[in-house]
Amino acid sequence: MKFDTIVIGGGLSGLTAANVLAAKGQRVAIVTNGQSTLHFGSGSFDLLGYDTDGKVVENPLEGIKSINAEHPYAKLGTENVETLAKEAQTLLETCGIHTIGNAQRNHYRITPMGTLKPAWLSIDGMATLNIREKVVWKKVALVNIAGFLDLPTNFMLAGLAEVGLQCELKTIRMEVFDHARRNPTEMRATNVAKVIHDQKLVESVAAELNKFTGYDAILFPAVAGLRNAAEDELLRKLVNTPLYYVTPMPPSVMGVRVAMLLMDNFKSNGGIELVSNKINGGVIENNAVQYLTSDHLPDEKLKANNYILATGSFMSQGLKSDYEHVFEPILNLDVHASTNRDEWIEEAVFEAQPYMHYGVATDKAFHPLKNGKVVTNMYAVGSVLEGHNHIKQADGTGVSLLTALQVAKEILK
Repeated sequence: MKFDTIVIGGGLSGLTAANVLAAKGQRVAIVTNGQSTLHFGSGSFDLLGYDTDGKVVENPLEGIKSINAEHPYAKLGTENVETLAKEAQTLLETCGIHTIGNAQRNHYRITPMGTLKPAWLSIDGMATLNIREKVVWKKVALVNIAGFLDLPTNFMLAGLAEVGLQCELKTIRMEVFDHARRNPTEMRATNVAKVIHDQKLVESVAAELNKFTGYDAILFPAVAGLRNAAEDELLRKLVNTPLYYVTPMPPSVMGVRVAMLLMDNFKSNGGIELVSNKINGGVIENNAVQYLTSDHLPDEKLKANNYILATGSFMSQGLKSDYEHVFEPILNLDVHASTNRDEWIEEAVFEAQPYMHYGVATDKAFHPLKNGKVVTNMYAVGSVLEGHNHIKQADGTGVSLLTALQVAKEILK
């Protein structure tokens, strides 16, 4: 099999690069191995949320000017980040993912635990608060569905009270959810979204929510609109009080929607998905990838002019470790990590963990290194890259989107 570009990984970075390349007429294949971490997505995208001291960054573009030299944004060039950020938002919009926000000012999103986290973009309809003022409502109703356990309402109430928001807990009970409620493992956000799948059911939910009056806003778990925004937009339209969504525990309706819409747009431009197929190796000769091999196509050599490594970090097994080494498992690309295992972690669990900065080493154009030499026809993007801590810096989705866009530009030159 021969392609213009093969993308290894179907997460945010892989789908972003693949969409840009396919839209320009390239023959692109994405090789995916199961679900990506997009299914854990919050419905928000971060660019840079915290500085090196752990303080909230109000203006990401300003904050990026102070990042370390190993950070992927430094390789992009801080002056290029603003342009790429605008292009990312445009791409999301093209795929049907409507967002609010901009790169000049972060806002807060509300986590399932009721804490506030800075974000760059949020899907339209998500509950957000201003960085400075925070509270934009005086009195809100937090409405849950009876039997839905993935919204920790007690934590959320406590967290919102800390920022001065008067919040009352309400519950709706509807017969349509009774079947799912018999088994708590079935009462998940994505399953609820499959129930709220047509206009009549959306109207029924809206009728229940309209029973709650006297509030500035209603907060409701994001359980509408799995494949697109149609159901969630209709629900917001039918509810008399301003309705905003809060993300429950994963699996996330908003995250699954983002994954589906990006993949749908990719395929509409002629992209090919080799689904549930794991890349298990490849051959590098003369500083270039000659071909890749996979589990489900053992007799096929997957060949392309260019390859994009978008396999993610440890959670997605884009990076692995044994007792002595941290390594990239497909081509054994260079990973800059301490050989002393004791230096991988800090004993204090909430401190910045050194291993979170580990990743594939690249040049400024994001070509990975193999034994210190540049692999000329391969690029690494997203969480597999070294030099940043997406938990402590709140920059993971930004790194995924922007590095993927930059690499797509490099390939199209």
